[in-house]
Amino acid sequence: MILAKLKGIYNSLSDSEKLAANYILERPDDVIHYSITEFARHCGASEATIYRLCRKLGFSGYQNFKIVLARELSFPKDDIIESRNRKNLREFIEGIFAENFELLKDTHELLDFVALSKAVEIILSSNRILFFGVGRSGALAQDASLRFALLGFHSAYYIDPHAQVMVGASLSNKDVVIGISHSGMIRDIVKSLQVAQDSGAKTIAITSGIDSPITKVSDVSLYCAAGKRHPSDFHVSRVGELIVIDTLYKAVLFKMKDRVEQHFENLDEVLKPKRF
Repeated sequence: MILAKLKGIYNSLSDSEKLAANYILERPDDVIHYSITEFARHCGASEATIYRLCRKLGFSGYQNFKIVLARELSFPKDDIIESRNRKNLREFIEGIFAENFELLKDTHELLDFVALSKAVEIILSSNRILFFGVGRSGALAQDASLRFALLGFHSAYYIDPHAQVMVGASLSNKDVVIGISHSGMIRDIVKSLQVAQDSGAKTIAITSGIDSPITKVSDVSLYCAAGKRHPSDFHVSRVGELIVIDTLYKAVLFKMKDRVEQHFENLDEVLKPKRF
């Protein structure tokens, strides 16, 4: 998953590394035919920069990177209708679905099941689960908090950075904070997780930003796909984060299924008078 990982680390790259990254993302079929010297000439970065980028992607060198990229490109992928080719509303909508299907597939490839299992165990051994998110991630934090509250956990969410820091400073090693940030580069959420971690709480990050600042203050990082880059954050799909939250919730539910069956039956009875 070179292309998905490259999108994930993109924001943490230097300007010269972004030159090479942009070329790989836009013309991967060309890159596999270039020597490192040819690639450097075409993308405008130095050979040393390209080698450094390959190392950040987890490869020992450029040749190893090309082999794996060629293998990745050999698998057919569903065509996503580019915005410039969308002639009518139907094609536009089809493009949205295709892009989100691609996000789901890439998120599945990026999700580390060892990290997910560790996150599940941390949650199961915690007294409190707190979800931190700012901006658009705040709505995801609220949804996640409600899900875990329905399982009987003492769960809450905080979307104000000042409140996050104040609450985080009072936590203990029996608490867990789950921070949600698409880029992983937002100072407020990173600072909030740092305060919680310094107080002894366990921290979990849900992000598309591979090796981004939020992962440095997290005991476990759960990655989702970054998707296509857009000029504005408001165009970025959050399907990846939603599927990671849903997977984490259902994985915890799976571990608790023998204990929560009666709990859900009781909840169903409580909610019956609220339905027509």
